Amino acid sequence: MRFIFKTRYEQDSRLIKHRGQLFWYALLLLTLLVAPLVLDRFYVGEISFVFIYAIAGLGLMLLTGYTGQVSLGHAAFLAIGAYAHAYLLAKGLPFIVSLPAATILTGVVGAIVAIPALRLVGIYLAIATLAFLIIVEQVITRWVSVTGGGRGMLVEPVEIFGVALSSPGRFYFLCLVLLVLSLLGVMNLLRAPTGRAMLAVRDSEIAARSMGINLARTKATAFGISAALTGLAGVLMAHHTGYISPEAFTLTISIQLLLLIVVGGLGSLHGVIFGAIFVGFLPQGIALLRDVLPPAVGQLPGLEPGIFGLILILFLMFEPHGIYGQWRKVRQFFSELPLYRKATYKRQKTYLRTERVR
Repeated sequence: MRFIFKTRYEQDSRLIKHRGQLFWYALLLLTLLVAPLVLDRFYVGEISFVFIYAIAGLGLMLLTGYTGQVSLGHAAFLAIGAYAHAYLLAKGLPFIVSLPAATILTGVVGAIVAIPALRLVGIYLAIATLAFLIIVEQVITRWVSVTGGGRGMLVEPVEIFGVALSSPGRFYFLCLVLLVLSLLGVMNLLRAPTGRAMLAVRDSEIAARSMGINLARTKATAFGISAALTGLAGVLMAHHTGYISPEAFTLTISIQLLLLIVVGGLGSLHGVIFGAIFVGFLPQGIALLRDVLPPAVGQLPGLEPGIFGLILILFLMFEPHGIYGQWRKVRQFFSELPLYRKATYKRQKTYLRTERVR
C-alpha cells in the first residue's frame, strides 16, 4: 500500500502525484512509441482509431462526466469538424491552419447551441441535442455545394510543411501527440477555477449558484470546449477514413461515445482511455461474433447498435463506475492484502438527488 506524505500545498496541484505514476506513465508512453515499429499496419490503424475515439470521449466526458450535461448529439460536432476541415483543405488551406480553424469553428457552434439549451436538464437536454444532430444531418445532406450532399467528400492527405503524414505510422504519431496534448489541456482545465466550477455545477446547480458561479457561462464554456475537442476528433476521423459522408455521423456514433464514457467510468480521465479501447475494438469483436452466430441472428442489421445498448444498460445496472472503477477496486484489493475487509468492496446504495434530503 502506498502512502503519500504531503509537506507542501503545491503537491495537491501536481499532475504526477508520485514516482510510481511517473514510472508507469513513462513506460506506457514508451510502449506506444515503439508499437508502430513492431505491429502490423492494420493494428496501427486500429490503435490510431482508438486515439481518435479517446479525443472525442474527452469532449463528451468534460460535458457529461464533469459538468453533468447529457448529450446525444455529439456526432454532430464530429461531422462539423470533419466537413469544415475537408472544405478548408479543398479551398487550399494547409493542414496546419485548417485543423485549428475547424476545431475553433466547432467550439463556437457548440457554445451557440448551448445558449438555447441552458435551461434544459436531464432528458430534455438529451432530446434537444438529439434534435441538433438531426438538423446537422439534414444540413449536410442538402448543402450540396459545400458538403457534396449524399455523395460525400474526399479528404486531402495530411501534409505538414511539405511532409506527408498519410502513412499509418506517421498518422499514428500525429493522433498520439494530439491525444496527449488534449489530455494535458483537460487535466489543467479541471485544476483551474473554470474546471472546479464545472464540477460544482455537476454536483448541485443550486449550491454552485449560491457560491457565485455563473451557471450560464459555465455550461456554455463546457459545451464550447467539449464541441472543440469532438471537432478535433472529427478532423482526425476524416483523415483516417479518407472519405466522409452523412452516413458516417449518425445517432449510432453518439451512442458509441456515450457508451465510451459510461463503460470507461464517468468522471474519470482514465475511464476515457479504457472506454476508447473497449469501444474501438468492440466492432471487430462483433464482426467475429457474426461469423459464429446463426445466419438468422448474425445478419440482423440492428445487431451492432443493439449490443451497444445492451452493454450500456448492463454497466449502468451492475457496474456504474465503469471499467476504471472496477480497476480501482482490484488495485485496492491487492494493495491491502492480507489486511483487506470484505465489506470494503460491498456496493453502497446510491440515491437520486431528490432522495438525498429525505
